[in-house]
Amino acid sequence: MQPGGVHLILQLNDAFGKSLWMDIAALFATINLRSLLAAALLRWPLRQPTSPLNTDIKGDTRLGILSTAVFAVVLAGAIKLHALGLTRIYLDPGDYGWIYIPISYLIVLLVQDTVFYFVHRLFHQPTLYGWTHRGHHRSKQPSPWTSFALDPIESLVHSLLLVMVVVLVPLHLATVMAVLTTMTAWAMVNHLSPESLPRRFPHHWLGAWIIGPAHHSIHHKHQNRHYGLYFTLWDHLMNTQDQQYRIKIRAMAESSMRTPF
Repeated sequence: MQPGGVHLILQLNDAFGKSLWMDIAALFATINLRSLLAAALLRWPLRQPTSPLNTDIKGDTRLGILSTAVFAVVLAGAIKLHALGLTRIYLDPGDYGWIYIPISYLIVLLVQDTVFYFVHRLFHQPTLYGWTHRGHHRSKQPSPWTSFALDPIESLVHSLLLVMVVVLVPLHLATVMAVLTTMTAWAMVNHLSPESLPRRFPHHWLGAWIIGPAHHSIHHKHQNRHYGLYFTLWDHLMNTQDQQYRIKIRAMAESSMRTPF
């Protein structure tokens, strides 16, 4: 999940043939350290509000550690697949041309967003919700720690999707790193409370077609709306977009214009 950490593990694997278990341990430690530090650093300057009744940071952290273990196992497996020549990750930009790098990045985000929307909506079905997604909604008021709090089955589904992508789609290593970084940053920012952000935070243009904190916070209050990951496209097409949302973000935009900070 952290570009430097994954790249280092990849190099060590190729150079020294480290065992799968050592890869898992290294990834687990790297991802956990990154997640905890990033969440703490992001929360502190923004003064993220928390309520003992609505935010379970300890519970989110415990579930996040369990989720990290799942991602570490799957990601270590992907590194082994690459070592065996079974992925389509490449290093020479000339193989597919420079323009393919940003195009492939956008393609992966669109694929992720599409799969996430329908899987997310499926996991909210009553028969599945209790063992696939309930943990993520333990905190009614999400925080940066909530972004990593996924039930094991959900972590497995999302991590396996990434493996399928690198096995099937030619991707430059820089593209893979960019996707992993985007996943992390997007998840953390979208689980911030809108009230904790600067008044001039651009909710108005983020919320139209790109998902931001104001958009995703509605999902944590009303779980039958806003299932997307990066873009609002599927929420619009599948009629799960909050009908009052545009009015709300327009009001936020007008308020921000009247407020200097």
